[in-house]
Amino acid sequence: MDSTDSRSPRWRQPKRQPKRRSKQQSDGKLRRRLRSGLALAIGLLATGGLYTMLVPQPQVVTAQDTVLAEGRRLYNNSCISCHGENLQGVQDRGPSLIGVGEAAVYFQVSTGRMPLARQEAQAVRKPPPPEFDPDTVRGERNLLALGAYVQAHGGGPELPQRSGTELVGQDTARGGLLFRLNCASCHNFTGRGGALTSGKYAPILRTATPDQLYAAMLTGPQAMPAFGDRQLTPKEKEDIIAYVLEVRGQRNTPGGFNIGELGPTTEGVVAWLLGVVALVGITAWLGARA
Repeated sequence: MDSTDSRSPRWRQPKRQPKRRSKQQSDGKLRRRLRSGLALAIGLLATGGLYTMLVPQPQVVTAQDTVLAEGRRLYNNSCISCHGENLQGVQDRGPSLIGVGEAAVYFQVSTGRMPLARQEAQAVRKPPPPEFDPDTVRGERNLLALGAYVQAHGGGPELPQRSGTELVGQDTARGGLLFRLNCASCHNFTGRGGALTSGKYAPILRTATPDQLYAAMLTGPQAMPAFGDRQLTPKEKEDIIAYVLEVRGQRNTPGGFNIGELGPTTEGVVAWLLGVVALVGITAWLGARA
């Protein structure tokens, strides 16, 4: 036997060459990786979306929430016994306030008509409670808070952004024409009011403020019709307010005697009576001389 062959181990096998991966196998593995990544991304997005929908939002107290809370407190203290816990009204006590709006609240409460002292054919104007006095900062703030609370239940006519003298128009003549067309039949020519049916009456406008006059036109309290912006534009309402402020309180009596500020009715009666008395006196005097 050859010595070289005797030194070579019989069990040694020739080295195998590594197999090369086919192109199809590489492409398949890449696709699997892409599918796994896409599924992971979809899962993360779905988890985030569910978290956003299911996890409650943090409760942040805003200024509006504070106003509504104060309005609710005022309502519970002054209004709930007649208008109900949910503003639905109470039979034989008070109507529902759902949908009446903040303008109606401002008019009724600032004029002292509400809270109602007793059941009558018509609510009477009286001094408002101190906490709702519109001439004080506290009262004005409480009126707005109570109005906001009622406004949040069904909406309704809202107060204008302007207030006070900003609601007084410039065209008094046009305001007088509009007042005579729409208001004088009940309130008389100078806002002195007058009797209506079933114990009701049109109130005197002598002490009404521009804000109260505007709110009354918007809401139509009691027997009065409501004048929305389609019936009377904001500018026309302001001119009517200017006319009312101009003619009340001896401002339209250049002769010095207002005769009750009842307009042509009393003026005609006085003229007729004085004329008749004068004619009778003259007739008697002429008869005596004859």
